[in-house]
Amino acid sequence: MDDSKQRSRVKRDFKRHLRFVVLVPVVLMIVFGTLSAVGTYAQGQESGTNLQTAEQAEVAKVALISAAVAFGFGAIGAGIAIANVGAAAMGAIGEKPEIAPQALIFIALAEGLAVFGFITALMILGKV
Repeated sequence: MDDSKQRSRVKRDFKRHLRFVVLVPVVLMIVFGTLSAVGTYAQGQESGTNLQTAEQAEVAKVALISAAVAFGFGAIGAGIAIANVGAAAMGAIGEKPEIAPQALIFIALAEGLAVFGFITALMILGKV
């Protein structure tokens, strides 16, 4: 009987922590998104002389989307690479601990994909 009470308590605690872990980032995204949107609209109302043509707005829109895609795919690719390389590296380190520095180098190389995506996004945004 005591074991079932402990399991139900663990499940309840897990659900509580899971709600917290999910709720906090969502609330932060809403707050920061609202603040950035308010700041953007406030800037747009102050500077009425800096108008773009429809073609310039379209180019800026496509550039922003392509920068987001470059960074997003770079981060997703890095995550997939680190998942595979990290799992293999930890297995290899478990069998042969002296190869830990080489394994960390391979993990760092996989992380370079995110850096390349970030640099590409910055280069795209620099052209706008």
